[in-house]
Amino acid sequence: MENVLEWLEATANRLPDKIAFTSETDSGEDVEVSFKDVSNKAKIIASLIIEDGDKTPVGVFSMRSATTPILFMACAYSNRAYAPIDMALPKARIGKILDNLSPDVILVDKESFESFSKLAKELYADKTWKVVVVDFGCDIIRTYSDSNYDAPSQENKMTEESIAEDKLSKARASHKGEDALYIIHTSGSSGRPKGVVTSHESLINYIDSYGKVMGIEESDRFGNQSPLDYIAAIRDIYLPLKYGASSFIIPKKYFMDPNQLFTYLNDKKVTSIGWSVSALTVPLSLGAFEEVKLDTLRKICFSGSVMPCSALKVWQENLPDALFVNQYGPTEATASCTYYVVDHKVDESEVLPIGNAYDGYDVFLTDLEDDSKVIANEDKEGQICVAGISLAIGYYNDPDRTNDSFVVRELSDGSKKRIYKTGDIGVIHNGLFEFHGRMDRQIKHMGHRVELDEVECAANSVDSVTESCCIYKKEKESLFLYYSGDATKRDLSLALRELIPGFMVPRKIIKLDELPKLPNGKIDIRTVEEM
Repeated sequence: MENVLEWLEATANRLPDKIAFTSETDSGEDVEVSFKDVSNKAKIIASLIIEDGDKTPVGVFSMRSATTPILFMACAYSNRAYAPIDMALPKARIGKILDNLSPDVILVDKESFESFSKLAKELYADKTWKVVVVDFGCDIIRTYSDSNYDAPSQENKMTEESIAEDKLSKARASHKGEDALYIIHTSGSSGRPKGVVTSHESLINYIDSYGKVMGIEESDRFGNQSPLDYIAAIRDIYLPLKYGASSFIIPKKYFMDPNQLFTYLNDKKVTSIGWSVSALTVPLSLGAFEEVKLDTLRKICFSGSVMPCSALKVWQENLPDALFVNQYGPTEATASCTYYVVDHKVDESEVLPIGNAYDGYDVFLTDLEDDSKVIANEDKEGQICVAGISLAIGYYNDPDRTNDSFVVRELSDGSKKRIYKTGDIGVIHNGLFEFHGRMDRQIKHMGHRVELDEVECAANSVDSVTESCCIYKKEKESLFLYYSGDATKRDLSLALRELIPGFMVPRKIIKLDELPKLPNGKIDIRTVEEM
């Protein structure tokens, strides 16, 4: 299999009327999309954006809605990569993403059109994209060919008769597994977002591997937490297509009220979640499990940052029969490359390993100074590197950064591989990979090498600390620790002196109600640095 549409079509034929995706409107009403809806409506939209031999990417502006995967699959049917863009992003960042993509076609849902047209008039007054606006409520597609956006140049009713079967079949026949499926933009150290390009075959391998580890079945019901333009959302989009399971897009506001969140999960009978660590820790700080228990949740995967075992212990105590999996990996390796099944009741002070490589991934360590030297012995730190079918194609329209991060190396073990250098430090201990922080978060302090991630791991292991972020203020030559939770600053300082050397204990400890977050749920380190 080399095309995700094979999953969609097989499931749509087998379970045409089963609901694939569900979201909630602001008024609390459910929006439901069946597998047949996804397939048929995607073909209708694809028929309007497909051009012979044109494989340029399509920018997709859409709300966090059950209808969004239809737009993604429309791009797949036209054999063009989709690049999801969240209208909630700062307009300057959206402009940088569009500059990187240079799309000639943009897909927009009706709910995003007003915001998109305002932004386009401001930033791209002279740009004449083909803008295709889909009104799922009325089943109408409006196409705009000038930059005024006052009136559509074309309006089409969404009917099966408008499907261009010949064009779609021709595009399908030319498809290859290595063709781009999507482009997800991540932060770049230079301020320019990096568009990570992932192929069909890479995504298929990851979903197959993840499904095996998590024991995914047709009866599963997923609770989506992440924005749909973020890499973590691919599980909630593609697992339903493969298994015939269902995804529920949880309203963002519920994550700040654990009673509402847990009631929603129970009402929708959610069985499986793949959330960021903060999505699991923040509800605990707000009283999760005190009033509402979880009835159906049995499979929990977490990723994005280090899970404090003090928080994981609470989840395990409340869901003693559930499967907990720690997942590690970058967007450049199709979401994640290693996993660790938590096979014991954790102790608050321990740090979880990141485990072993998923099927189809080759994960290894290279020397921190020479990335051609493979580290084979245990307990020696090295850079975590990834090879294999699930590596990204590269960064879209950015050959310099692609060549810097994705390199072909003749390694010291005699093999020659295309590898991605993660910039993460790891070791192998007892046959399992452990994460030891970022190479670019390693500083020299008081004559010692200090990993800021190690300070955070120690802080997160302290009872009543929800999460933390350690910053080095170079001008003051001091470590600053920002944290949230019920622990007092004095208690945290004393606990750290028991866990790490004195030179690593931050001089300044600042308690916050909540640490600032990026849209993907990770801590916004740049905002913390500016505090």
